[in-house]
Amino acid sequence: MFNFTSPPPLSLYVHIPWCVRKCPYCDFNSHELHDEIPEQAYVDALIADLEQDLPRVWGRTVETVFIGGGTPSLFSPAAISRLLSELRARVPLRPAAEITLEANPGTVDQEHFRGFREAGINRLSIGIQSFDRSLLQQIGRIHDEREALGAVRAAQQAGFDNINLDLMFGLPEQTLDQALEDLHIALDLGPAHLSWYELTIEPNTWFHRHPPEPQPDEMLWAMQEQGRNSLEAGGYNRYEVSAYSRDKHRCRHNLNYWQFGDYLGIGAGAHAKITDAGQQTVTRIAKTRHPRAYLDQAAGERRIASENRLGADDVMLEYALNALRLDRGFTAADFSEATGLPFSATAKPLNAALEQGLLENYNGTIVTTTKGQRYLNEVLHYWLTDTQEHARAGQH
Repeated sequence: MFNFTSPPPLSLYVHIPWCVRKCPYCDFNSHELHDEIPEQAYVDALIADLEQDLPRVWGRTVETVFIGGGTPSLFSPAAISRLLSELRARVPLRPAAEITLEANPGTVDQEHFRGFREAGINRLSIGIQSFDRSLLQQIGRIHDEREALGAVRAAQQAGFDNINLDLMFGLPEQTLDQALEDLHIALDLGPAHLSWYELTIEPNTWFHRHPPEPQPDEMLWAMQEQGRNSLEAGGYNRYEVSAYSRDKHRCRHNLNYWQFGDYLGIGAGAHAKITDAGQQTVTRIAKTRHPRAYLDQAAGERRIASENRLGADDVMLEYALNALRLDRGFTAADFSEATGLPFSATAKPLNAALEQGLLENYNGTIVTTTKGQRYLNEVLHYWLTDTQEHARAGQH
């Protein structure tokens, strides 16, 4: 079925599940902190987890590391330093590997940032979301605008020059002017990268059970497009639906996801996608979600909550879910190299989206049109429908 000549690039994701307070929009595997974090025990568990996974990736180099959560900046610099040292002792890490740590204002100061940098972190992703105090309160953030500004400046003073700021638009009762003001404040801070994305209401969240008044579609589109204009005028180039960077500061870790690369995932609730070119398989793995269960089970098979081999339809759908978010699009060669499938396998959904003007073929590169960017779920519907049709056909 597949025809991989070599595995794709490999990244490593590390999940730290604790946070000070669960945000009402958050559907990540995060757990409010009620006691002291078991730092050393959790690092021990992460390393034990990694050691169990090593046979899946023997001989492969890790290109990027991303420590996410939760709120990883709740961990001490000493714990992060030990974690990275133990990782380097077990996997070949690219000498110039991008190593990202997520941080939230209100959990760090300049001394912590300096310690993280000395530990080997070379990229920070700071969860600002907004610089407006009332909006921050509405979305349950623990920081205010002064702490947000202070966190960014403290990181810069600690020597970080590769910083991403997360900003959300479409917040409850947010006006267009408020959304653009958030961007203007962020631009004045001069980060290397900005993530500018719409608030979405996900299942199993507080906002899903108690939904705020939704923003009109036209308002959301105005925020997205006027925000994009402001970012590009400020020297930030969009390379993915919600990602903007200055030259040479694209997030290499996220690009590997969007280009359908491989990644190991260690930590409570972490996910992995591993290609075995020898066996011609693509496998998705999820680790057990609850921190206590993970701590107890990290050294054995029970740490794995699920493990599934992907079929051709699954791979095509997942490739489309990721690659169509990229402004650069993809070529036939990109598709075949990442999926191990002939480009003709995706002809039906691709041609349907082309006919509807949602995609275009630009000199052999498939790119999402402006209409397709606005209705991306509709674009992806063609791949989902094709997958469902194949599944029904297989039942007869």
